[in-house]
Amino acid sequence: MPAAVRKFRREISEISCCLKYLLFASNVILWLSALLVLSVGIWAWSEKGMFRNITRLHFIALDPAFVLIILGGVTFLLGFMGSVGALRENTCLLGAYAIFLSVLLIAEIGFCAVAFVLKDKGWIKDQATEGLKAFIRHYREDADQQNLIDWIQEDWLQCCGIDGPKDWDGNNYFNCSSIAIGSREACGVPFSCCRRRPQEVIKNKQCGYDVRKEGYPVDRNIHERGCLRAGEDWLEAHLISVAIGCVALLVLQILGICFAQNLRADIYTQKSKWH
Repeated sequence: MPAAVRKFRREISEISCCLKYLLFASNVILWLSALLVLSVGIWAWSEKGMFRNITRLHFIALDPAFVLIILGGVTFLLGFMGSVGALRENTCLLGAYAIFLSVLLIAEIGFCAVAFVLKDKGWIKDQATEGLKAFIRHYREDADQQNLIDWIQEDWLQCCGIDGPKDWDGNNYFNCSSIAIGSREACGVPFSCCRRRPQEVIKNKQCGYDVRKEGYPVDRNIHERGCLRAGEDWLEAHLISVAIGCVALLVLQILGICFAQNLRADIYTQKSKWH
């Protein structure tokens, strides 16, 4: 084959392999991670029997399994379009990938802007309060929500209730009036509200019993601070880390859009040379 022909073929196939496989590899990782998250969400829902009786679901936006399914599904679709589009040099998939990322980016920026504007009007605080109220109300009805609020109270924020332990009156099992029907947890709080004792090996699941009854000792050995205030304190203490994480996420999305668009441009250029 003449050297001029070989040179011509190399010139008309100038698609950046580095760009192509970088986009492919990053989206394969994203796709596999999303598949794992989606699988966990579907498994959690099936374990609760939600697919057989969807009416059992309360406050769907705060159901951890549902959040995992939505997050995993959206990310799975995004990773699929990016990886297959890059590998097969498919301009339609790459275009859809770039548009999808752009919509997500605009939505995230819009949400941050709205949150910033409404932060002094108490909108965020009101939404957090309603969410915590729903968690407390359905504490014994949904295992996922129960585990989540236990983790928030015991491990993450070391708090109890919304504004304090008294908020657990909003749950039928912990309401003080439940003494009349024989609830052992009446006028108490979940074990996750209890402060950990030094060298405690086995958790005392009954440590929150009766702590809100009149005449109970002053040192109740539970967290007195509400989770709303604890969350605000945590955010203030980790504001720089949270901001860096948000900016890094936005930068990665912008890079993804730029890479996809550049690869599309290279593919179009190659096709135009062939024609």
